[in-house]
Amino acid sequence: MRSAASSALPRAVLSRAALASAVRTAVAAGGTRADLRRDAWGHGVDEVAGAAAAGSLQVLVDDDEIAQRLRMAGVDAVTSGSPDVDPFLFYGLPGAGTPPVMRLVGTVMSTKPLRAGDAVSYGYTHRAQEPTTVALVTGGYAQGIVRSLGNRALAEIDGVLRPIIGRVAMDVCVIDLQGAGAAEGAEVTYFGGQGPARDALAEWARITGLTVGELVGVAGMSSGREWRA
Repeated sequence: MRSAASSALPRAVLSRAALASAVRTAVAAGGTRADLRRDAWGHGVDEVAGAAAAGSLQVLVDDDEIAQRLRMAGVDAVTSGSPDVDPFLFYGLPGAGTPPVMRLVGTVMSTKPLRAGDAVSYGYTHRAQEPTTVALVTGGYAQGIVRSLGNRALAEIDGVLRPIIGRVAMDVCVIDLQGAGAAEGAEVTYFGGQGPARDALAEWARITGLTVGELVGVAGMSSGREWRA
């Protein structure tokens, strides 16, 4: 591999604009209470609660300590009752029709040419059928990119979906560039955003047997979170 561009963990890039839009949609639909349990489904309870409060939504959280902290910040927080805001709509999850609030992003650390027959990652579960170039990318099972996604799921590089190949490691995975190139330091979108990986969580759920909520929650809580306008 050529020299690594970065050793940073993947980032959960979160959109304030998408969250504000979801709050407005929820209020317009008659919603009154949003589900912010499990750290707001991995999105970060404090930031999400502030946006919900701006739309006069009550929020449901996990425990009294969180609720009291939020109340001191002017948020109407409770620990019981049922949410009436669809969390898929609120967080922009697949099928909801609202923009995704979270985009899980990795970084190309290095690239390497493979010859036909060359294998990658632990156990050599993938061998190149023809010469190609692969990218080593930040993001592994410790950040919610479940091991069963290896050899089955896709990630977005430069606006194109490419296969994740071989076994997913703890903090990195390998992506087949399929004859294309990729710059060191380039962003890789696992799910979310407005490109072809936007609704990838639905496919992840199908592959892994986990729910979309479980997948987005683990990814958001295990990666560095970065809020953008």
